[in-house]
Amino acid sequence: MDKYKDRTLDIDVRVDDLLSKMTLKEKVGQLNQKMFGWKAYRRNGDKIELTDEFKKAVEFGGGMGALYGLFRADPWSEVTFDTGIPVEKSAQVANMIQQYVIENTRLGIPVLISEECPHGHQALDGTMFPTNIGIGCTWNPSLYKEAMSQAAAEIRARGGNLALVSLLDILRDPRWGRSEECFGEDPYHAAKMTAAAVKGLQGESPEELQGKDKVVAIMKHFCAQGAAVGGHNAAPASIGERELREIFLPGMKAGVEAGALGCMAAYNEIDGIPCHANKKLLTDILRGEWGFEGIVMADGTAIDRLLMLTGDYESAAALALTSGVDISLWDIAFTRLEQAVESGKVSEEYIDRAVRRVLKVKFMLGLFDNPYTDEKLASQVVYSPRAEKINLQLARESIVLLKNEDNILPIDKKLKKIAVIGPNADNLYNQLGDYTAPQRKDTGFTVLQGIKALASPQTEVIYAKGCGIRDMSKEGFQEAIDAAKEADIAVVVLGGTSARDFNTVFDINGAAIVGRDPSEMDCGEGVDLADLELGGVQVELLKEIKKTGTPVVVVLIQGRPHAIPWIAENCKAILCGWYPGTEGGRAIAEVLFGNYNPSGKLSVSIPRSSAQLPVYYNHKDLGSSISYVDMEATPLYHFGHGLSYTKFKYSRLEVLDNSLTVKDIEKGKNIRVKVTVENIGQVAGGEVVQLYIKDQEASVTRRVKELKGFRKIFLKPREKKDVVFSLGKEELGLWNRDMEFCVEAGNVKVFVGSSSKDYIETSFKIHP
Repeated sequence: MDKYKDRTLDIDVRVDDLLSKMTLKEKVGQLNQKMFGWKAYRRNGDKIELTDEFKKAVEFGGGMGALYGLFRADPWSEVTFDTGIPVEKSAQVANMIQQYVIENTRLGIPVLISEECPHGHQALDGTMFPTNIGIGCTWNPSLYKEAMSQAAAEIRARGGNLALVSLLDILRDPRWGRSEECFGEDPYHAAKMTAAAVKGLQGESPEELQGKDKVVAIMKHFCAQGAAVGGHNAAPASIGERELREIFLPGMKAGVEAGALGCMAAYNEIDGIPCHANKKLLTDILRGEWGFEGIVMADGTAIDRLLMLTGDYESAAALALTSGVDISLWDIAFTRLEQAVESGKVSEEYIDRAVRRVLKVKFMLGLFDNPYTDEKLASQVVYSPRAEKINLQLARESIVLLKNEDNILPIDKKLKKIAVIGPNADNLYNQLGDYTAPQRKDTGFTVLQGIKALASPQTEVIYAKGCGIRDMSKEGFQEAIDAAKEADIAVVVLGGTSARDFNTVFDINGAAIVGRDPSEMDCGEGVDLADLELGGVQVELLKEIKKTGTPVVVVLIQGRPHAIPWIAENCKAILCGWYPGTEGGRAIAEVLFGNYNPSGKLSVSIPRSSAQLPVYYNHKDLGSSISYVDMEATPLYHFGHGLSYTKFKYSRLEVLDNSLTVKDIEKGKNIRVKVTVENIGQVAGGEVVQLYIKDQEASVTRRVKELKGFRKIFLKPREKKDVVFSLGKEELGLWNRDMEFCVEAGNVKVFVGSSSKDYIETSFKIHP
């Protein structure tokens, strides 16, 4: 028996044996992910067969490294319920794929099946969770871990192995269309969410990967896409190494420490170097400093973009490979690696390095020993009550109550008539975000459906759309005004949408091309905004409804923080639901009626205007207040803000370790900070206790505040709880003038409270 087939041997031994038997062609085949997975099969009624195109792709490389998007369904792939792979046949098709590759290649190397999972598996009937910007507002990593565990189980039960999941982007410019894929603007907060996702997808130990419910996390995008100039998708990130390390690298580092085995390079460049050609980023930092041992995947056609540096495909492939990219995604360049070796543009040693990494992941997943999936499992996992339960709770906790003047909320369920108005009131797809599969007719809850379900039988709920998202038509105004006039309260559901339709035009990499056409899309990949005000005539509609004198509650369904100064000034209640997923309408209704007490906190600042960008809370300390002559420089709603139907009191803030030295902290000792939090209201509620620090003495300039701890707690009325935070080197360290991460002596302010603005404070000293 060949050593690589012997499951009793160490994985590295098996990898080395297999690699020694491979031809250059077979090695190159393992580094390619050229094919779109939905083109690998053809469905005719209940019959599904493999295509000639797929068989030719296998023949090209004497095998196949990975197959992208076998189960992907959406307007770009043009896969629907009529043409796509049903849940109950998913494993059958995946097994057909594996069987063909194994039985029709010399060495029988199984293929990795990689699937999109930005907010749940992008497949027919896959659970659609809230998008990341809403997930970030839960401030609940443990709940998110459960959601990612469910997503992993769904992917693996269908036969998938890799989850391409948005984890690494930090939102610094909300004009960017992919804002919805970011947890927020803060690196510490995002790092905690990233680590939770990796643990949920891969498990707590590498051994779990060989089970039936875990997949490899391909974390995207590495790195600094959220710093794109002008908020343009894939635009340059004009930042230095300090900004890179302080803001954009912590998430990836946390993912590596959590055991992540994959990441995807980003489209953008950093200081003139495209990420796919950035050896310092992909090799020196990722592998040299952090010890990453997984695979680096290219983003779609990104290697081909390196032609702007190299002039030809072979050189582009060589540049990406030697920089640290291991496996391609749809590009032409990596299909030319054999020629690149033969022409001397790249050494076969680099090919071997990348192949070894790809093979190791396949062995770790157990694909050589158990390549096939239980064909009965998917139906049990995908439609499980667990999925619905987690999804609903995530949606609940993601909702942020921005304003509640005069306690207009919660709404009395027994009101005679409630008007539900707006373009996002009864459109499920507008709640789901980008990278979303088609949904069955009876899937999920819109806001209108949620309100109808929870209102009393005596309450009449009337609906009027009023207007579109970007459409300038006012034809629906009068119907909406009439509905508001008749009602005791008007719930006006505004915002944006990333919903694609089958008339959308797409770029070669699947990004939407919207421009100024009539599409309603105002968010999503390729859909960037210059102006953050709500699109179309939405605000005009709201003004007309306000004139009726009927009390108004505004609900925002959106993928980015829109600038809403008029709404904030003139409306008494504002609820931000982000893109809350399929259970979002039910969750929002629960909050509106008081069935659920909102606990979401902003993970991103909400600006007053696009003109004041950037507005993130953790800006550098200039030594004086930041202001404009013509506008306040502060955000409209600050980072960490979020109201509740109860009140929380903070007291007894104290530092428990006041005598620690630099050496103590460098050796692993922590400074503990304790605070008492009390629910002084009349209802139970959740509170996110937030800790920030301000380094008052340092060798380099510091930020006005930095989040360094948070804890979500739930308290009954009059219940108190002591919350203790530990601050060690990771929290107290900084990158000094020599770009060394270290702890420095000096005074440190500590702020603990309900947001970056509302807190009590104390201080401590790190002794020399």
